[in-house]
Amino acid sequence: MALCTLHHFSPSLRKMMAMNIILPEQVNGRLPVYYLLHGLSDDYSAWQRRTSIERYAQHLPLIVIMPDGGRYWYCDGVDGPPYEIYIVKELLPYIDSVFPTRAARGGRAIGGLSMGGYGAIKLALKFPELFISANGHSGAYDIACLPERARDIPEYRCVFGDNPADGKDDVFAIAERMDRAQMPALRLDCGTDDFLIEANRRFHAHLNTLGIPHEYEEFPGAHTWDYWDTHVQDALAFHMRHLA
Repeated sequence: MALCTLHHFSPSLRKMMAMNIILPEQVNGRLPVYYLLHGLSDDYSAWQRRTSIERYAQHLPLIVIMPDGGRYWYCDGVDGPPYEIYIVKELLPYIDSVFPTRAARGGRAIGGLSMGGYGAIKLALKFPELFISANGHSGAYDIACLPERARDIPEYRCVFGDNPADGKDDVFAIAERMDRAQMPALRLDCGTDDFLIEANRRFHAHLNTLGIPHEYEEFPGAHTWDYWDTHVQDALAFHMRHLA
């Protein structure tokens, strides 16, 4: 297996962006890609530094891309930079042009933790033609009802404005109005001592009400790297069942 750090220029963000990439040691043909998103207080290096993702992926025929999402929730903010455009319109085509990927829906999965869990599920639901599967660990899904500690940050209002409920980035609303014909496979998990557990339970219940199939599990643990290091292994197994 090989690990590399790649820098490239984003026209939409007007800055250089970085990512860590895990590549199989031997590449035979084109490979599926797993986009793994970080949380609010992290950057592209966090998954590599804080978990054993490299070891967990070492025997898989899979490319793992860990991009930088800043603190902007992988959205095109109301008054902030366009990170959704960056991921969907720039990063995905760039990766497909540089690496031997399966450049189609069946060859792409996306996941993340906390802010990145929200971002992964949001992007998969908004762009189901791009991703075959998505997972979120400890996802911050209920953006209109997050705890005050999550809403009381400058970037929150820049991204979502004053009334995020039912808006373009509200995953509850996106799930209601999306075309079910291309529904990606979904997996959600959260620790029972996590401060976001109720947000995860509300989103799980909402998906059930809509009749949207998904996996949902709760495990012992909190909003910690010990928890995510353990359960990213479940996510890898989940995605490998769906990737073509």
